Amino acid sequence: MNVKTATMKTEIKKDIKAKGKLRENIEAIVIAVILALFIRTFVVQAFKIPSGSMKPTLQIGDHILVNKFIYGVKLPFIMTKIIPVTEPTNGDIIVFKYPKDPGKDFIKRVIGVPGDTVKIRNKKIFVNNVQLSVDHGVHSDPNIIPAQMNQRDNFGPVTVPENSYFVMGDNRDNSYDSRFWGFVGEKAIKGKAFIIYWSWDSDNFGVRWGRIGSMLK
Repeated sequence: MNVKTATMKTEIKKDIKAKGKLRENIEAIVIAVILALFIRTFVVQAFKIPSGSMKPTLQIGDHILVNKFIYGVKLPFIMTKIIPVTEPTNGDIIVFKYPKDPGKDFIKRVIGVPGDTVKIRNKKIFVNNVQLSVDHGVHSDPNIIPAQMNQRDNFGPVTVPENSYFVMGDNRDNSYDSRFWGFVGEKAIKGKAFIIYWSWDSDNFGVRWGRIGSMLK
């Protein structure tokens, strides 16, 4: 074997080895992307809180993780449930597609599940004629608005339909929720919020370290 042939064989081996590494890297990237898409679609997804409707539970700038598996596995786009797990219960904080504009995601707390009768009297919430024993809501406005003027403080009664949910923001006097636009359909629900993994205070330009890792309830 002459020097030229040996050199060519060496170069071919290097080329094959380089292509093999490139292929391995591409395969690793493809697998990583598929896993990320799978996790985001079926297991967990990150969301950022853009408004104050859930204060004080959630602050503007909180970044949360949402458990998408807990309410069952749904087919993407059509959102038909193929593997049931559990159903949303009163008190759950859920992320869902806003019924009036499915392109937007909203986050609220479940107040009424299918079959429940919900009413509000002078800011007090009653479910099946029983006042909420555990109410995470807060009120910033001491004034009570009559039902004839606005449904914020006096509402219902309404009975939650099948496969639907009545939701409200914890910031009761500053939340655009089921009192104003109706029920959330089961298919619109993306998952249950369960933890704050990051929190940024844009007003003071700093991290809210004490909120990171907080479990939501």
